[in-house]
Amino acid sequence: MADKPVLYGFDGSTFVRTVRMVLRNKGVAYDQVPVNVLKRETSTPEHLARHPFGKVPVLDIDGIRILETDAICRYLEGTRPEGPSTIPGDAKDRARMNMVVSMIGSYGYGNLLGVAGYHLFPDFLGNPDQAFYDRSLAAGETLMRFVMQVRGDDPWIAGAAPSLADYFLGPIVFYGALTPAAETLMAVPGAAEWWVAMQALESFAATAPDLG
Repeated sequence: MADKPVLYGFDGSTFVRTVRMVLRNKGVAYDQVPVNVLKRETSTPEHLARHPFGKVPVLDIDGIRILETDAICRYLEGTRPEGPSTIPGDAKDRARMNMVVSMIGSYGYGNLLGVAGYHLFPDFLGNPDQAFYDRSLAAGETLMRFVMQVRGDDPWIAGAAPSLADYFLGPIVFYGALTPAAETLMAVPGAAEWWVAMQALESFAATAPDLG
């Protein structure tokens, strides 16, 4: 493996953006090999050799290959003390963060991206019907309500500073905010306020995908 870290995945991927945000926080210089999910490039033999289930991101760093966004981010936090940490120091806040990250992976990502994909890349999803959209939006709204309840009166999802919970959710909501679903998602108490803060985060603004 190269001495310089190599990130596999294209900027349009929400999970790749999460990793790019952490890399930026840590001041880690890296090379990026675009692997476009929408063009089915994750299904090539070359990429399947990197990730057996054809997912992104994949990061080669420090002589090892790390798969899965959560594992990558936690490795970076554990080995790169520079920059702000996205893992809370308080055990209760860490539990809140871990809970939300897990909920996003299990129930949020597919539904919120389903909502966005219905409007933005329907061909990739197989041109889903209205029933699919309605189910996805209802589940996405449920997830947002749960997350905002976890957040409570804090400025961020798991405390006083942005955590991986925010870094996972923000890139997904980014796409939903480009669609009519934004009205429903932002009507969840606390969501609009959180979204304004998320958009103002330097690492989030700096990693916005080029939709041109």
